[in-house]
Amino acid sequence: MKNIINKLLFIGGLFFLFFIASCTKELNQQPITSKSLANFLTTETEVEEYVNAVYGTLQLNGLYGLYLPAIGEIPSDNTFDEVPANDGGMYGQLDQFTTVSSNGMLSDFWKNSYQGIQRTNTVLNRIDGISYASSTVKQARKGEMHFIRALLYFNMVRVFGNVPLVTKETTNPNDYFGQGRTGKDLVYAQILSDLSNAIQELPVSTTVQGKVIKTAAQSLLGKVYLTLGKFAESKAVLADVVASGKHQLLADPADIFALNNKNNNEIIFAVQFASGINGNSEGSSAYQQFSPSGTISGAKGHNLPTKSFYQLYSNSDKRKTAYVGLTSAGTPFSTKLKASTTTPADGGSNFVVLRYADVLLMLAEDENELDNAEVAKNYLNLVRRRAGLTDAVQQTKEDIRDAISLERRLELIGEGHRWFDLLRTGTAISVMNAWFASQNITTRITDHDLLQPVPQDQIDTDPAIKQNP
Repeated sequence: MKNIINKLLFIGGLFFLFFIASCTKELNQQPITSKSLANFLTTETEVEEYVNAVYGTLQLNGLYGLYLPAIGEIPSDNTFDEVPANDGGMYGQLDQFTTVSSNGMLSDFWKNSYQGIQRTNTVLNRIDGISYASSTVKQARKGEMHFIRALLYFNMVRVFGNVPLVTKETTNPNDYFGQGRTGKDLVYAQILSDLSNAIQELPVSTTVQGKVIKTAAQSLLGKVYLTLGKFAESKAVLADVVASGKHQLLADPADIFALNNKNNNEIIFAVQFASGINGNSEGSSAYQQFSPSGTISGAKGHNLPTKSFYQLYSNSDKRKTAYVGLTSAGTPFSTKLKASTTTPADGGSNFVVLRYADVLLMLAEDENELDNAEVAKNYLNLVRRRAGLTDAVQQTKEDIRDAISLERRLELIGEGHRWFDLLRTGTAISVMNAWFASQNITTRITDHDLLQPVPQDQIDTDPAIKQNP
């Protein structure tokens, strides 16, 4: 799939890539390629090839290939950067809340996100005019594009706040200069619209691993509603996921991320990676980059679980060994990412974006906020029992809220949720400052630190895009 991206880079992403990262002189150049966008996407075969490239965008380093999981976790109390100076301090800046606008992680995250958005826009713009042998397949492809666009914008708005909203295929990059950043309320409205469409368009099942299905759109919509504090709406759509019967908790946590059990019934949507394919080009370098220094060739010690996090597991918790390991020196690391069968940078572990345990814990949160404490604990206890723990005994709303928050940490470590959880619950400042104090770290954060800086290369390209305060 990554090879498809390379072959099709001029298609779909070319114009928007220039829009976000090029000078005016470059913008006026014609692409020198064997195909042009105007002459592509005219048949079902070409659309199917391009749709694969849209999925492939999610594999890029700026997204789920490497950086996004760290962006969603390393600023939190869950993970840290072992050697902050590694890779030019990109990860260390997020860890220490010293992030600058030239941070390469954020630049690639922005660029790769808009490459993906442009590609989804292109498919949605073209597909109605293209003949498909099956109208059901055609409808499914529209649903997949609506889901992926919503996912990309959801990540962007949580990281940066206001971002440029583009929902049309970009054929002339100059059309978007001067637009600036769209208010996050409008961005969220587009996300909700895209996911509502996706739910209507997507099939309930698929024979192709990694394809988006209806429950993925429902799960993401539930997460968006939860982020917006719309607990009743979140509950309704997440309850539909449970009622579908498509997913279940696996009996053993160790089986969820096993390489011989990928895309199992607990997984709702995952970005696909594989070792030893296409000249080792389909793997992820996350295992290598997120391994403690000195453990494997090229390990960088990025995004490692903190020791204080590891100590939260009780000895009876199955996840203590299923999800986290310890080096001989006592440094924790995620075992959800597995060693490559070829080279260290060619890891075969999929990156799980949505899974059923997350859905159950979101439902628990919804029910608790709606004052249904016992129902909330029922959902919470499904996850606890699978981990080998006794049922939760908390009684007050605040205590149950804290229990759910802790369970999300223990269950979802390394999956890029913790920082976003802190942001949406409004606890990021209090939790992180208390954690820093407990670790004798002098760092303290304020409202200024809750959004990441807009990449400077975007502002340099289009001064209408203003920096976060």
